[in-house]
Amino acid sequence: MKKIITCLLLASTVAASAQIARFSGKSALEEITEDKFLAAGNMVDYDRLPKGKLTPTPKGYEPYYFSHYGRHGARYLLEENDYAMPVQTLRKAKFAGKLTPLGDKVLAKLDSMQKTTKDRLGDLTAVGQRQHHGIAKRMTQNFPEIFKSPNLPIHSVSTTSIRAIISMMAECEEFQAANPSARIYNDASKADMFYMNYSPSRQGGGGGGMPQMNVMRALQKQQAMSDSLKHPERLMEQLFNDQHWVYLNVQTGSLMSKIADVALNMQSHDGDDSLLELFTPEELRDLWRSNNLYWYILYSNAPQTGHKMPWNQKNLLKNIIETADTVTQVQASLRFGHDTVVLPLACMLDLDGSAVSVDNLDELENSFRNYYLIPTGSNVQFIFYRPKKDKDGEKLVKVLLNEREAKLPLETDNWPYYKWSDVREYYLALLNK
Repeated sequence: MKKIITCLLLASTVAASAQIARFSGKSALEEITEDKFLAAGNMVDYDRLPKGKLTPTPKGYEPYYFSHYGRHGARYLLEENDYAMPVQTLRKAKFAGKLTPLGDKVLAKLDSMQKTTKDRLGDLTAVGQRQHHGIAKRMTQNFPEIFKSPNLPIHSVSTTSIRAIISMMAECEEFQAANPSARIYNDASKADMFYMNYSPSRQGGGGGGMPQMNVMRALQKQQAMSDSLKHPERLMEQLFNDQHWVYLNVQTGSLMSKIADVALNMQSHDGDDSLLELFTPEELRDLWRSNNLYWYILYSNAPQTGHKMPWNQKNLLKNIIETADTVTQVQASLRFGHDTVVLPLACMLDLDGSAVSVDNLDELENSFRNYYLIPTGSNVQFIFYRPKKDKDGEKLVKVLLNEREAKLPLETDNWPYYKWSDVREYYLALLNK
């Protein structure tokens, strides 16, 4: 217990000043200048981010159990207004003769995109399916001892969201192709939502969430900061020929955000980046900062919400630990859900320092960048190892965040491998606390 308390104190000290370990060393502006699509934040295409090289299995050990939680893949935007609002605004301006030639071109592009979204809001795209086929294929290649084991039991659970279910099916197609003898069980039921997609607002409170009033205050602060980050004046001059008419008729900040959302989400459709040419890197960086701020306050280890938001997903961490305790044969447990779960899970585990605590939100981008953590298709993988000669001996575990070996806030003399007994004891102590 003394060791656990020491680790807890060390982790809290590190979290207060660290940054996410996988940062490139460049500023967010430099990264977004090099790749504007990164400004999509939680909607960045998973395949835009580099995957890590895996460390060989420790001598005398073999992988025997794979456990994971993954977000669904790339999707359409969620709300009809995400597509309709900019089209309606520009169409109104066109009728009034207030669009520039560039504004006309932008309207045509947005109108064409909107027509493809009929009855598709929130649906998984072809890019999303491709992401999950790729993730599953790499799982089988990286851990053939598990995924090509004869008669492998695979227990695969999804939230009740269609995009999550189809993501699950895409991966299971790869597993079955790699191992025709695999025995795959798929499920998607409200009965599992208490750990697969827990939400205090939907399930009567509880969890680690803050009182609603405190969350509302934090969100009001976030909204005020987000509004201050939008600078639509230059874009409005590019799209409209009468700025007085714009002042009277256009919600300029909202229009800028909606056009950017559609432009950035073209990566979910193998689309072009022509609409992104409307924005400077600085404008995209500031729009991303708003998105980044939202995710930090609502789902991360933010002091503004009492460091408690990640613990709304404690049921999931309990499920991962308790399920691992029951495993005696080679098998896999797969869970498919949402970014609102992947991010809290990563923060609970403090993977690669993701549980950073930032008091000055103006400096958040220096410590926390959500596109590293929750791109579409993001996932956390736990790979368990046992001694070949003594299958009841000391178990090891390593954790991958988006297919890169991650550091845990625990000591080990064999990174990225940790003793499962240490990991289990550490996180159960946190859950009990």
